[in-house]
Formats: sequence, structure tokens, C-alpha cells
Amino acid sequence: MAKTTTKVSEVKKPVQAKKPVAKKEAATKKTTTAKKAPVKKEASVKTTTTKTTTTKKLVASNGAKIIAQNFDANKYKNKNVGKIVQVLGPVVDVKFSEKDIPAIYNALVVNNHGVELTLEVEQHIGDEVIRTIAMGPTDGLIRGQEVIDTGSAITAPVGKAVLGRMFNVTGHPIDEKPEPITPRKPIHRDAPAYDELVTSAEILETGIKVVDLMVPFAKGGKVGLFGGAGVGKTVLIQELINNIAKAHNGVSVFAGVGERTREGNDLYHEFIEAGVLDKTSLVFGQMNEPPGARMRVALTGLTIAEHFRDEDNMDVLLFIDNIFRFTQAGSEVSALLGRMPSAVGYQPTLSTEMGALQERITSTKKGSITSVQAVYVPADDLTDPAPATTFTHLDGRIVLDRGIASLGIYPAIDPLASSSRMLDAGVIGDEHYNVATTVQTTLQKYKELQSIIAILGMDELSEEDKLIVNRARKIRNFLSQPFFVGEKFTGRPGVYVKVADTIRSFKSILNGECDEIPEVLFMNAGTIDEVFERFNAQVKMQKG
Repeated sequence: MAKTTTKVSEVKKPVQAKKPVAKKEAATKKTTTAKKAPVKKEASVKTTTTKTTTTKKLVASNGAKIIAQNFDANKYKNKNVGKIVQVLGPVVDVKFSEKDIPAIYNALVVNNHGVELTLEVEQHIGDEVIRTIAMGPTDGLIRGQEVIDTGSAITAPVGKAVLGRMFNVTGHPIDEKPEPITPRKPIHRDAPAYDELVTSAEILETGIKVVDLMVPFAKGGKVGLFGGAGVGKTVLIQELINNIAKAHNGVSVFAGVGERTREGNDLYHEFIEAGVLDKTSLVFGQMNEPPGARMRVALTGLTIAEHFRDEDNMDVLLFIDNIFRFTQAGSEVSALLGRMPSAVGYQPTLSTEMGALQERITSTKKGSITSVQAVYVPADDLTDPAPATTFTHLDGRIVLDRGIASLGIYPAIDPLASSSRMLDAGVIGDEHYNVATTVQTTLQKYKELQSIIAILGMDELSEEDKLIVNRARKIRNFLSQPFFVGEKFTGRPGVYVKVADTIRSFKSILNGECDEIPEVLFMNAGTIDEVFERFNAQVKMQKG
């Protein structure tokens, strides 16, 4: 007790002498708060809060603070001001004067202990009160606190300055770098008009054999990517971004919707190592964030992509991981707003929200947005309203298979489970269509024969079946391909294979031109010419 008394008297002494508290604030916080007069206590708490908030903010490598996340009252002078009347988790009710009620989807900002918190208007509930959804934590908000109407919707930074950068739902940088000086656009906008759309079907070449042959991408189309952990989903995404950037001079936008923070961090650093970050913009609404942020982050990423398409006339690749989390966040927001749930508890506006997002992903006369969307299927139930609503907008699906990955075949795409509406003779041409369907038929027959081979062995098969098995195994191995983004790990240089070379190569296998070549030589080859070179080198070595 004596020791404690001595400590308290030491603390009291400088306070009575009215010396600055800030120097000893960390050591005397509890004592000062308890003993000071009410006015001084308030000032002390305020100083402590500001200091703590500043410490938590990210700092750029050059020492500059990320000012975009800090509240700046000067930006909102002469704006419409309301007051908080209720806070229920991420739902905040605000009262304005009758003539100054903000419009639906307007962004409101509030100073939450020095941090700018954005609220989005969702409902007008009467008596001059509006209901909003917060884009960040509402901890610390109190009734009567002032809220400012920005006069517009949430905006996202656009232009070349966003490449190589990482943002949150409100367009603030989260990569420890200063805010880019670039124009901003509202995330809510209409889909392109009918007279702006390009209706002709055009294929987007990816340089990946199995994709271009079996699951061709449509420019302005949408492809669902189904895959679990560890089957090469991230590597496939990186390679697509790399090839689009180099072959088409295009850019990529990655929207992490409900993404795990760790996965987003890993992806960012992997993009740096792969050398594709300078052609990519990343937007994250992480799993730990409020449902409002997770619901709107896809629109933020899409707005960035739309600018590249419409203003820079580019072909853009938009990745959304995971589109199910977009639906899930919308369901949470709907429940918080008190709407009557629809089937399986989903929001009644599910189709409307999904359509508003998907219809903006399209080709126009200026450029295209091609979207690859990871789709989670709850309990593997394809009839669940969330994936079922998504499927209606997809032009194709890519299924990554763990069994194929276990054979060392990458990308581990299952050509039998994957499909695309562009795989049509009228779109891709007769030669491409015939080769692709023959490859499918050969692989399907091999799949049916595998059970017989497992029980009786190859010797019990007919000569025709043996030939099918022989060619199918070569096709399976030849569907593998070395990636540019994997060079530093595998030591094999990446290969970009044009569609014409892909068709010619598989045609050679199907026509029997490679029947004498061992199947192992087809693994991780680019074109069929490389396979012949390997075979000739092997023959020469055996003779020598």
C-alpha cells in the first residue's frame, strides 16, 4: 500500500502544478482521469483518443500519413448536416431537416474519433429520419453526433494512378501509400445502353491451352471459377492477369468480396513477386468488415474497371472472389433493414441486386470487361438461390479438380466438368469445335474405361480401346502448361500458346501423328512442336 500511495502523490504533484499532461499521459492515464476536474478530464480523454487513433493508422514507407482515412472537416464546409438518433450495430439512423433529406444511396460521413466513417443512405423511414448502413465499424458513435451529407454516392478512384494500388470499399488506400491524386466516380451507375453494346460474339484469347480450347472466354462475358484450396486457383488468376496485360495491353481489377485478410495479403505479395502488380488494381472488403462494405466492394472494383473500358478503350479482366459473399452480405443488410426474407432466408431483392452488378459487366463499342468470378456453392446444393441466381448470368464455368492436381497437371482444370456457351461452331468455327468435341469424347471414353483397367488391366482391352486410352493420356498431359508466373518456382519458362497453335497441336494427337511418342513427353509442353523436339532429342540420345 505504501508503494501505491507514493506513486499517486508523484502523479498528483505535476497535475497541481499545471504542467503539460501529454508527456506523461501514457503512464498516468488512469490516475489523471480519476482525479481531474470534469473539463480537464474530457480534454485528457480526447488527447488520448487522438493519439491512439493516429497510432493505429497505416504509415507509408516514406513517412507520409494516409490522410484519406482521417477525417478532414475542411472538405465538407457548407454541406448539409444531420444528427444521429439511433445506432444499432452497422445500422445508423440520422435526422435531417425536412428540406435537406439526402437521397437514397447518398454517402454520409461522420467524424468517429478522428477517423472518417462513411454511411450509405438505404431508407427514408419518416419524420425526417433516414436509415443508413455503415461501411466501417460504428464503435464510438453516439446519439446527437453530427453527420455530413456529401451530396453524392460513394466514389472510387479511377484512372492509371490506381494500377499497382490496393483500396478499400470507399476508395481509401490500404497499402501503406498516400492517396492517389486522380478523379473519382460514383459506384452506383446504370448499365450501358443498348445502342452502346457490342452484340457480336468475340473470343478473348488467354494463351492458356485448356481454356482457349475447351472453355473459350467471351469478350465481355462472365465465367464462374469453381475450386477449393490448393488446386491452383490463385496461380490461374495470376496467369490470366499476366497474359491479358502482355498480349492485349489490358489491365486487371481484383475485387476481394468477403476475402480472408490473410489471403488478400498473400495475393498482393504474390502479385509483386510475379511482376503483374503494375497492371492490376486491387479492392478489398474483408471478411471481418461490416456487411455494408462487403456488399459494395464489388461495385467499387467494377467502377474502376468501367473507367478503363470506357475512357481508355481497354479490354479489362475483372476478378470477383467470392460472388457468393456479395449475395451473403446483401442478405445481412436486408435483414438489418427489416425487410421480409425470401426463399431460404435470402433478401427479396436478390435477383435485382445481382442483375444490377452483372449487367454492367459487358462489352461496349469502346472496350470490354471480362469477368472471372469465384463461386461458392453452399452445401454443394446447386439449387440454392444464391448460386442459382449467379448461374443465370454466367457464360461459362471452369472447374478445378484436386485429382488432376495430384497428378502434377497444372492448370488442374477438369475439361469434362467445365463448359462455355462460346463452344459453338457458329462462334469459334468448325475446326475448333470439332477438335474440342473430339477431345471431350476421347477423355470421356477413357474415363469410362478406367474402372475396367483398374480391375483387369490394359491387356483385356480391345486394340481400339487401347488406342483411345493411349491418346487420352497424351491429351490429359498436354493440357498442362508452364506458366510465366510460376517460372521462379518451377524453373521452366512460361509459354503463351495462340489459339491456332492449340488447335493444330491437339489435332495432331487426335490424328495419330504422335502415337509413337511416350506420354511423359507431353507434360508441361507448349505446342506440339516442342513435343516433337523432345522426342527427337530422346531418340538421338538413345542412338548416341
